[in-house]
Amino acid sequence: MTEVIVYTDGACSGNPGPGGWGAVLMAGNNRKELSGGEANTTNNRMEMRAVIEALKALKRPCHVKIHSDSALIINAFNNRWIDGWLKRGWKKADKKPVENADLWREMLQAMDNHRIDWIKVKGHSGIELNERADRLAVAAAEKYK
Repeated sequence: MTEVIVYTDGACSGNPGPGGWGAVLMAGNNRKELSGGEANTTNNRMEMRAVIEALKALKRPCHVKIHSDSALIINAFNNRWIDGWLKRGWKKADKKPVENADLWREMLQAMDNHRIDWIKVKGHSGIELNERADRLAVAAAEKYK
């Protein structure tokens, strides 16, 4: 399996408000940057959209190392929260509905053929590719202001 390093980020001006997402994908010497946004969204939705679009951009099964500063996304998989949500029909332990279940479903589908490692990074801490993903997300959000 090809190893792909991915850095993702989301941005929102107001929450909800105009938002953007960015992703940087690297495989060997190849690098691809993706971004997009929405006029009325939330930061969490943009964080999730960045991961989804990065995974959808892959043309064959890969070993993907996703780096994100979103504790929600990283914990959902590394702490297996998603397993509980699925068992309970997209309800959290407190019986309340999982927010953004539509995007969680889309993310699970995009993950289908890949082996994924979820890596938490600290946002705005000088990690070059994370900073680049942030700049892409912020620039995309600006287009929707």
